[in-house]
Amino acid sequence: MDLLLAIDLIRLIGRSGTPMKGHDMFLQNKTNASQVDRRAFCQLAGATALAGLTIGPPTIQAEVHDSQPGELQHQTGNGEWTYAVVPHWGQLPEGKSFGGTHGAISSDKAGNVYVSTQSQTGILVYDPNGRLIRTIATAYPEVHSLHYAEENGEEFFYTTVQKGTPEENWLFLKIKTDGTVVQKIKAPPAAGFHAPNEWRITAAVPGPDGSIFIANGYGDSRIFKFNKHGDYQSSFSGHGSEDGKCDCSHGLAVDLRYDQPLLLVCDRENLRLSHYDFDGKFVGHVTQHLRRPCQVSFHGDYAVVSELQGRVTILDKDNMPVAFLGDNPLRSQWANYQLNPESIAATQFSAAHGCFIDGAANLYVSDWNQAGRLTKLTRVVAA
Repeated sequence: MDLLLAIDLIRLIGRSGTPMKGHDMFLQNKTNASQVDRRAFCQLAGATALAGLTIGPPTIQAEVHDSQPGELQHQTGNGEWTYAVVPHWGQLPEGKSFGGTHGAISSDKAGNVYVSTQSQTGILVYDPNGRLIRTIATAYPEVHSLHYAEENGEEFFYTTVQKGTPEENWLFLKIKTDGTVVQKIKAPPAAGFHAPNEWRITAAVPGPDGSIFIANGYGDSRIFKFNKHGDYQSSFSGHGSEDGKCDCSHGLAVDLRYDQPLLLVCDRENLRLSHYDFDGKFVGHVTQHLRRPCQVSFHGDYAVVSELQGRVTILDKDNMPVAFLGDNPLRSQWANYQLNPESIAATQFSAAHGCFIDGAANLYVSDWNQAGRLTKLTRVVAA
């Protein structure tokens, strides 16, 4: 029965030319989405794996397109989510190196692109054409997450730092676009932190009322709420696999795609995304059976998810996958930090960690890699 269902799903996709929306096939309403997404995603994943045995490749499978005269080379994705790799974008001047790209990507109002690294280069700032224009926050060489916010006409990044100054590690920083630190939060004793390395934070975002949410993803997976002044308020979630728990609350994002804003959590080792409200109440699982989701970036009703096991997935508003980008078939390259970047195919990712999609739907991905790997992809417009 499961095999027939997968084959039928492929036929439905092939017949329409695009994946059917989740609400057409599986979802009765938004409130029960968490109950059905597991089955829906399994069916899609099974359909992709069976494609070669049935009617040909389904439209949601990542594809590498052969180049033709006058065509762009190195394309990945499918349908309206087909992308071309921009060669050498973000290449550093001679003598400079990325160091590890165990970080994040974001942008400011001017369209400059910010890429955090795991080295003394700090945060790299590029113009839209990929020219390095400056570096910031060099005193904090391991910025793990970057979340852009405009507040009262000023631009800021909410960041989490793994390695900072010799005196300070594992801290939250709110910085200006020039790297000036305007706020700092350390492990709150009131939350039970007393020993070193219990507070190992991975992500931070501001809530709708200005509250600050910080995920202890490399620690106990709790998520902490502070007021806008940095005073500790409460915590929720924690380590586990049951509903309302996380096994590495690696990434956080504010999901504005619905009537009620929600906190979206990348529950990496449970292979899922989950929604919470801003009081810390568990709402439901968004999508399951991902490949170790790290971070999320939004483009309208679509969510871009970077996955540490060699892939980027695009989800629609029903949180059904509509495209897979850079899907790497070589499992030996998945989450392989020591990999030589030159051994990774241009259209594939080895360990997609940081991701960002801009207003023009350009996509930026940084692989978790000891030498550093940064990729820009532009959306291919059908003729």
